[in-house]
Amino acid sequence: MTLSRKPLLPESARYCVIAAPFGRLGILTELVEGSLMLSKIDYLPSEVALLAPQNALAKKVAKQCQAYFTDPHYVFDLPLKPLGTAHQQRVWQKIGQIASGKTQTYGELAKAIQSGPRAVGTACGANPFPLITPCHRVVSSQGIGGFMKENAPGLYRQIKIWLLQYEGAL
Repeated sequence: MTLSRKPLLPESARYCVIAAPFGRLGILTELVEGSLMLSKIDYLPSEVALLAPQNALAKKVAKQCQAYFTDPHYVFDLPLKPLGTAHQQRVWQKIGQIASGKTQTYGELAKAIQSGPRAVGTACGANPFPLITPCHRVVSSQGIGGFMKENAPGLYRQIKIWLLQYEGAL
């Protein structure tokens, strides 16, 4: 999502913006086949205006994010909208198994799911649920690696460094 344009959202979708220690989190919830689900989390710069959660799930997401910012070992329990290709889902499932304070390289993860490191990196960049599916814990064999190469790679790299330091992995 670009910061300058509002996304076209279904009528049932609600977007809010909450404070995070590294800036802001954008939270998108929507009704999917009769169930309210988390559709996306965006990392946003601190200049983005706060927007209060408008439904019970958005409030629950905000509360769980704050719990994580109090305890880096907090385990999220949220209904996630099914998204992504079969390969992306395999990558995201494996990433979800990396414990707070630990990292795994793109190559190690690729070997574990019989894929390639670049394909794993691409799946990390497409992750709609950063923080919950902690792609920041996947690093390069020569450093921390890339991170969400969307609109502001510098911002995302700074967030990745903050998260890894906060979790004690750096």
